Amino acid sequence: MVNSHLRNMEKEHLTLKWRTLKDWHFGEWARPLMEEYNKIGQSMSAMMKRDTQRQKEIICEIIDKIDCKVYMDWEGKYVSKREAKKYVMNYN
Repeated sequence: MVNSHLRNMEKEHLTLKWRTLKDWHFGEWARPLMEEYNKIGQSMSAMMKRDTQRQKEIICEIIDKIDCKVYMDWEGKYVSKREAKKYVMNYN
């Protein structure tokens, strides 16, 4: 799977698109969060996906803990953690 978020071989990264996860790689610290996120369920298409409130909270927890800037795919730029969390939480 492209989004191999549980390997420690690469540097951490996080890309958001459609106000949800698009591409990521996290360390082992994120395993429980991603397991919970996946257990809630998701669409294979980021465009069709609508995260639950809890999934949005999980993404924000990850944003707080990740050791990198967050990349916004549509905007083509890196943003602060604060901006990234606002983007995730303010999507209807």
